[in-house]
Amino acid sequence: MSILSEFKTFVARGNVVDLAVGVVVGAAFGKIVESLVKDVVTPPLGLLIGGVDFTDLKTSIGIGVLGKPPVTLNYGVFLQACFNFLIIAFVIFLVVKGVNALTRKPVVVVQPPPPPPPSAEVLLLIEIRDELRKKS
Repeated sequence: MSILSEFKTFVARGNVVDLAVGVVVGAAFGKIVESLVKDVVTPPLGLLIGGVDFTDLKTSIGIGVLGKPPVTLNYGVFLQACFNFLIIAFVIFLVVKGVNALTRKPVVVVQPPPPPPPSAEVLLLIEIRDELRKKS
């Protein structure tokens, strides 16, 4: 089997197409979430925390040589990325929770049917039993 025919078999599987669609839709959804966080959630949050931007936080771990700036450890960029991740994760959680609430099917409680009435033989046996108890 040639490489080309193996590749054709691989691509013809439904999983590959589903994965490709998932990646494209995921990328588009990522842009929507990024915009939601950057343009809708972050501005009020920035107002609440006083407009703090951690990206300027850094520390020098060396000295500048020959007129070059010193080497810095930019831990503020890392902190800002962590905060952005937490905000994005929380917004995604809220979106998924909302979608699940909209698509949740109502729970239908089905009552079990009542048991069938006893047969004529059982009724006759119960009557005989009751008569025997009366005589004892």
